[in-house]
Amino acid sequence: MPNNNLSPREITARLDESIVGQQEAKRKVAIAMRNRYRRMLLDDELKEEVIPKNILMIGPTGVGKTEIARRIAKITGSPYTKVEATKYTEVGYVGRDVESMVRDLVDNAVRMVKETKKKEVADDAVELANERLTGLLAPGRKKQKQTSTNPFEMLMNQQNRDEELEEIDDTVRMKRRDIKAKLLAGQLEDEKVTIEVAETSNQLGMMMPGMDNNGMGDMLQNLMPKKTHKRTMSVKKARQYLIDEEAEKLIDLDNVNDEAVELAETTGIIFIDEIDKIAKGSQNSGDVSREGVQRDILPIVEGSTVQTKYGSIKTDYILFIGAGAFHVAKPSDLIPELQGRFPLRVELNKLTTDDFERILKEPKNSLLQQYEALLKTEDVSVSFTDDAIRALAEIAYKVNSSNDDIGARRLHTILETLLEELLYEASNMQGAHVEITKQYVDSKLNHISTDKDLSEFIL
Repeated sequence: MPNNNLSPREITARLDESIVGQQEAKRKVAIAMRNRYRRMLLDDELKEEVIPKNILMIGPTGVGKTEIARRIAKITGSPYTKVEATKYTEVGYVGRDVESMVRDLVDNAVRMVKETKKKEVADDAVELANERLTGLLAPGRKKQKQTSTNPFEMLMNQQNRDEELEEIDDTVRMKRRDIKAKLLAGQLEDEKVTIEVAETSNQLGMMMPGMDNNGMGDMLQNLMPKKTHKRTMSVKKARQYLIDEEAEKLIDLDNVNDEAVELAETTGIIFIDEIDKIAKGSQNSGDVSREGVQRDILPIVEGSTVQTKYGSIKTDYILFIGAGAFHVAKPSDLIPELQGRFPLRVELNKLTTDDFERILKEPKNSLLQQYEALLKTEDVSVSFTDDAIRALAEIAYKVNSSNDDIGARRLHTILETLLEELLYEASNMQGAHVEITKQYVDSKLNHISTDKDLSEFIL
């Protein structure tokens, strides 16, 4: 849930754990998040007047624009969604309008609030789930449920026409006490039980494309009876299904929806990527005019009311972060009205060799740590020398400079190429230790990185 009372310095420090450099961008988003907390402390009359200062991030792909927005949402517990502005210009684009970004945000807020509420009732849900498992492992004698002759009651009970009543005698009760004790002791985790599981397929959405435009598809689907099917699984796995099901019954969904809408309104973040590609100077084209897409997005960013299946939501206080490389177009190529809604501009720096080296070594759960952990599962230990890490950083910078600059994403391709043979053979190398040196890096990558045509295909 929201943690907006972090100071800008604390937010920046948390961002530094995962993202290298780009201090100016981190400072701006940190201040924006702190201002939200400050706004909540104002009196109601002034609070209405204070709106977020939306941010426009300018910089090539892979330098951290999306990651900063995603991480800031996670750190502060804010609902977050990302959209690509270009999807509204695609030829043959049907089904969703620009308001769908707000509905996606509310959907994410509902999931967040629901998870929080479920944690609050977790103990009760576990108890109820164990009671149901006990009944499944030691069922009583079944008696067919009597059906009513009243047509209305027959219709209401149609879904439950196969329900059965259970009769429990003293023998069953004693057996259940014994089974419950074993359940609580974890002795029956591998036993098999059969439970009813709700189907998740969206058949209604498949039959009626375009319904998402006003949320009607979801509303109609909620009115339809939920289909279930029987699945046999272990007690351990079934317990998770049943805990979730019982927790869902224990929480007040109306209260969840109201809280989620308020959370999205006051702390939501919408990240609009590739916004430069709908600017006038962009080479991007489509059936829908770029200026038309800007004018469609404008009311959402300016502040409007959007209808969702959870109720109406005002977008006035949602923080919008636009992002784009702006290689061809310039921020001034956006329509003036939209420019005015992104008053804060920040340019993110192109990554240098030193940046790549820091990205490999410093962040929490860095790429090198991930590969070391993956190989550790095969009982193979791997270490990288400082010279090897520097060589990898130099190759990443060189390939980005000579080919398309894809920022830090280049490191994923380079490391996969470097470690391909080791990842393939690791299952037959239990107990081995492999040290990745500069010589190892050169032997695997040097001939590729120096051949421009080859590096375009491989790196």
